[in-house]
Amino acid sequence: MDILLKNISSLEKVRSVPELMALNEVNSAKVLAGENYSYQVCGIFTQKPDPNNPYTPYKADTYVFVDSPLKDYINAYCIKDAVADCVVPHDDDVIMTGPGIVPDILVPLDMQNGRMAISNTVTSLWIEVKVPSYMKAGTYPITIRMESNLDRSDVIEKNFEIEVLPAKLPSQSTIFTQWLYADCIATAHNVEVYSEEHWELIEKYVKLAREVGINMILTPIITPPLDTETGLKRVCVQLLKIEKCGDKYYFDFSLLDRWIDMCKRCGIEYFEMAHLFSQWGLQYTANIKIKENGVEDYMFDTRVKSTDPEYGNFLRQMLPALVKFLKSKEVFDNCFFHISDEPYDGHLEAYQFGRDILAPIVGEERMMDAMSRVEYYDRGLTKLPVVSINHMPDFLSRDIENRWGYYCCSQWDKVSNNFLAMPGYRNRIIGLQIYKFNLVGFLNWGFNYYNSQVSRYLINPYMTSSADKAFPSGDAFRVYPMEKGPVPSMRAIIFKEALQDVDVCKTLEKYIGKEAVIKMIDEEAGMNVTFFDYPRNSDYIPSLMNKMKEMIAQYASK
Repeated sequence: MDILLKNISSLEKVRSVPELMALNEVNSAKVLAGENYSYQVCGIFTQKPDPNNPYTPYKADTYVFVDSPLKDYINAYCIKDAVADCVVPHDDDVIMTGPGIVPDILVPLDMQNGRMAISNTVTSLWIEVKVPSYMKAGTYPITIRMESNLDRSDVIEKNFEIEVLPAKLPSQSTIFTQWLYADCIATAHNVEVYSEEHWELIEKYVKLAREVGINMILTPIITPPLDTETGLKRVCVQLLKIEKCGDKYYFDFSLLDRWIDMCKRCGIEYFEMAHLFSQWGLQYTANIKIKENGVEDYMFDTRVKSTDPEYGNFLRQMLPALVKFLKSKEVFDNCFFHISDEPYDGHLEAYQFGRDILAPIVGEERMMDAMSRVEYYDRGLTKLPVVSINHMPDFLSRDIENRWGYYCCSQWDKVSNNFLAMPGYRNRIIGLQIYKFNLVGFLNWGFNYYNSQVSRYLINPYMTSSADKAFPSGDAFRVYPMEKGPVPSMRAIIFKEALQDVDVCKTLEKYIGKEAVIKMIDEEAGMNVTFFDYPRNSDYIPSLMNKMKEMIAQYASK
């Protein structure tokens, strides 16, 4: 078996032999203790060369082995292609301008008994090294060994070195939420809502979410009124059991209690309560089931206007009871509350209505919503706007204490995002932007949305990554459902690395000050880095991080 085998950056997306051959090899990395680091091992496998065809197909399975003193801290994945069925709109900085396949799905090798199928196109491994915070400084080799199952004497090895520097990366400082949908877990795995099978799967999704940097979880106290067509009802995942007797509402928080305990067990620190009004303008109430006279049904839904007096009565009883419960669980200080997602110009009065109900009960400092119009802040309707990054310049001149950002399907022109068609550096650059512009949190809507647009029907995420051509491929989810739980994407792990970049910058800031760190960011880039302007290559961020980490180690050892 002949082979071309290369170690390459995690920021590359290799789709062809010429692409792989043109890339620079990366055979070592500098990391801080407590840092996660990823790279790829990509190869072209051939049989005995044919003079007329240098890439004679090699069709077989190969066993993969990892040898390293860090072996217990290494996850190895086979990189599988995802279907990018919708790549518009887009600017010029993309790897594809039409539908196709792109590497993204990370299948753990242990799910495949250490085997992976290889061919003469490009066969890739993703190597994720989770360096413990207590790891001693030093250089640690990693050897990836491949053995053909056709001839076990046919062995190929590829070496890499991890240099652990004498300094520690602090715990994640950025609050990051990516909306987890409990209903999509139930439908993707065909289990009953809140059955034991469902709870087991939810915990696996939450655990993976935490592993890729998510430390705030969307909590369905009511079924979130998100991406739901008017008149439709998504699968009910309402955690609150509610009963109405006369004018009084009574609340059972037992399911929410279990949810919070499960999330804490997975390392979640913050809780994001589901939105209380319909998306894009607060026209309607959320879909909420309530038992009355022994019958449980939807008392509120999109047939009920958001300003309905009975809904106001309900919220004024539910919210104080919820706050009391959250305080009893000692999580209220880390809870955030939504009115409505993405209100626009004509929704100021409706938003004022929702704010006037919510603010006196939970406090303005805990109210957050994704929005792009600075008028909401200027009129005092929010103290915590979550601003789309392409509209961030409008807000940067305001003295906002806790600045948040977000992106979704509309943020595609020049700015960072998670779309499949975008190169990896456009995913990761957001970390430096979060640091430079003082964002304390970041929101990105789709962790596991496996429905069509506005939830008209279910989709197969392995056939469409665009909610059936509604959004740019990759926007709706970052993890893929498999038989026993989710697997991550390349994009999810790269975003985790972006969050680490924030904390590398903050650690260096303690020694040289923020102004000097920003100067390093801009000088290495050769430009003033903004949300729209940044180096368009895969070398900039790794090179900058190496320099910063070496400086941190020097200061830490003094």
